[in-house]
Amino acid sequence: MLQTNSNDVDEHCASLGHWRLSYDQLSAGAFRGGFTQLSLPRVEVFRETTSQQVRQCGRIGCSSFAIGLPWQSAGEINCNGVRIAEANIIGCLDADVDMCTPKGFELRGLVMEAALIKDLAATLNIELPRTLWHQLGVVETTTASVARLRHLLTMIYETILVTPSVFEDPAVCRTLEDSLLFEVASMLPTIRLREYGRSTAARKRTVELACELMLASGDRHISLLDVCKAVGASPRKLGYCFHEVLGTSPMHYWRAMRLNRVRRDLKRCTDRHSGVYDMAVRHGFWHFGQFSLDYKRHFSELPSETLRRARPA
Repeated sequence: MLQTNSNDVDEHCASLGHWRLSYDQLSAGAFRGGFTQLSLPRVEVFRETTSQQVRQCGRIGCSSFAIGLPWQSAGEINCNGVRIAEANIIGCLDADVDMCTPKGFELRGLVMEAALIKDLAATLNIELPRTLWHQLGVVETTTASVARLRHLLTMIYETILVTPSVFEDPAVCRTLEDSLLFEVASMLPTIRLREYGRSTAARKRTVELACELMLASGDRHISLLDVCKAVGASPRKLGYCFHEVLGTSPMHYWRAMRLNRVRRDLKRCTDRHSGVYDMAVRHGFWHFGQFSLDYKRHFSELPSETLRRARPA
């Protein structure tokens, strides 16, 4: 069993086992993250908590099937460019992950090989919907199936808190895995990925292009008006697209992403000739006093403190 707690978003990412995800902290404040993973022979059961709003990108694993159940949140979840409610199931089958989660978020779920799902479907003579493959989105199934899976996950984590040694018994793990696979198999006949209209896809493409322009600018100056012109959207329309897809404004997102990049540079810096100012300017922060204030507000520490920890004593 894997159990970790982190006070840094990058350290939290590194603790996610073999998941190949990168997180960027979007909201301001000290980050706290927790990850628990119970590995059964063919199924991984996980629980993840994050205190701040983050954007998650990457892959759960090559050719993996994942089901995630939002457990509690203080805001909206934006999944693959769509706002979703806490009651929904998030699913992906051999797909990339692109999700924005709110402050105080908890996600519980299962991960297994896509081949195992294909075998289950073949055994039950079920044809999985084509839309389920290679996409992350809201998975729809019966209310009763979701309720049973939630109840099972609740019991698992209650046991982990009280008597985790129970899961050291191979017989217990096999029985638990059978129960989880039974619940997944019961979902398969009714499972489908919720489909959205062309406008949703168009908003996501607009945001993706805008983000590419923002983050590829580097030392070259580019304004939000330049971004609007390049993507063919008015400032108002671009703001609407960002709120729908990422749950934040273009300006806030751009500043947060640049702050994350500065922080990563500071944490990797061992060159005593490089200072905070050099790294701030590299990512477009020209007013050093304002940058220091923004950085401390976002990460609850001064940039000099981050750099001090990175350098050898």
